[in-house]
Amino acid sequence: MTRAYNFSAGPAALPEPVLLQVREELLEWQGERASVMEVSHRGKAFVECAARAEADLRELMAIPDDYHVLFLQGGATTLSALLALNLARPDQVADVVLTGHWGEKALDNMAPSLKANVAASGKDQGYTGIPGRDGWRLTPGAAFVHYTPNETIHGVEFHDIPDTGGVPLVADVSSNVLSRPIDVSRFGVLYGGAQKNLGPSGLAIAIIRKDLLGQHGRALPPIFELQNQARNDSMFNTPPTFAWYVLGLVLEWLKAQGGAVAMGERNRRKAENLYAAIDGSGGFYRNEVQPAARSWMNVPFFLPDDAREKAFLAEAEAAGLVGLKGHRALGGMRASIYNAMPEVGVQALVDFMGDFARRHG
Repeated sequence: MTRAYNFSAGPAALPEPVLLQVREELLEWQGERASVMEVSHRGKAFVECAARAEADLRELMAIPDDYHVLFLQGGATTLSALLALNLARPDQVADVVLTGHWGEKALDNMAPSLKANVAASGKDQGYTGIPGRDGWRLTPGAAFVHYTPNETIHGVEFHDIPDTGGVPLVADVSSNVLSRPIDVSRFGVLYGGAQKNLGPSGLAIAIIRKDLLGQHGRALPPIFELQNQARNDSMFNTPPTFAWYVLGLVLEWLKAQGGAVAMGERNRRKAENLYAAIDGSGGFYRNEVQPAARSWMNVPFFLPDDAREKAFLAEAEAAGLVGLKGHRALGGMRASIYNAMPEVGVQALVDFMGDFARRHG
């Protein structure tokens, strides 16, 4: 086996101990004489597995008791649409702060269901920073304020929590959940796809303050009513059981690593190491994000020309560094260094970058 360091933005690398455990348990799980993919989601073994995953997530994130924790299908894109339906009446306003592509995607999915107001946008600056708070045009009495704390494509991240004056704050945390501690009580909703920091694709989580549900005044199909999922322990319909099981293993791994505090320290070191390599390259590599808004999770960077970028990708892959091609909307390179990426993997990339610059500079 020639397993590489995988810098893919998502589906992203999973911790190797988790993959090894999945391999070990794949045919026969928990004495069931069947795979976890083959047992009933309402059977005792899987119900216990699901409950354990929720308990571990609540512990790792210090989620208060007045929040639902839902495990759902569809990813963050689907949830942005469902949240608009569940959190606001059709005549209510939701404020949206745009700092990149995924904020735009959420806006597109929310707009048909309510009155969406773009309260701030970094688009005119090419999404290279976060709009200054003094220019945010927040709506008094809005149903909620939506933002994306970490934009995976542009590599822009909030390093604090915006103050929305008591209006519920809704955040798509797909790419930075559990990358450091966070005060859940500051939010109305935290949601995201699992396939970056929590597990495989096919599963999404939603952490929702209980009082926010059931106030939308709409006639929704039962499957779109998130209260139905809350009342049925996320099993109103058949959930993505395999992805839920793997997420539970990732949470156990995170606990063994020291939890969100330890991951935050590790992720800070990884990001500082990689940005130092970019900034110290004499201009051979460049990152265009304002330093105060640089992401710890996704680091886009560019080389002097297309020819050297193509050579970089080919040589990096040969060196066991994969998933570095930038998103088609931005080009260049992108190193996603989520929780599962070890520090030695980032150091391997930094060493390769230095060698490549010496040979091609």
